[in-house]
Formats: sequence, structure tokens, C-alpha cells
Amino acid sequence: MAHPKRKTSKARRDKRRSHLKLADVTLTECPNCSSIHQRHRACGYCGYYRGREVVKAASEA
Repeated sequence: MAHPKRKTSKARRDKRRSHLKLADVTLTECPNCSSIHQRHRACGYCGYYRGREVVKAASEA
């Protein structure tokens, strides 16, 4: 098995890893209560998703 002859520099290593970052979370406005929530998830404030209530709202409990 081959072994490296020289130490890989930090700059070269980090250039190789530059695309391994986390993607930004896409946020959208809830059409029911106008609060900001993550896409394709139920709203944490009102509990609505795609026009219907799917979970009990945290403020009611």
C-alpha cells in the first residue's frame, strides 16, 4: 500500500475539504400565523402544515 512521501499542508487539506460544509437551512413564512419555520416541517408556533393542523401548538399546551 502506498504511503505519502511528504506531509500534506493545512492549506491543501482544507482546499480538498472546502465542499464538505453543511448547507444553510431554508426558512419560509407560515401562511397561517406568519412566523418563520423550516421548509417541509410543521410550524412550531401554530402546528399547521399545508393548511391543516398536524400537531398541537406549543402555546396551547
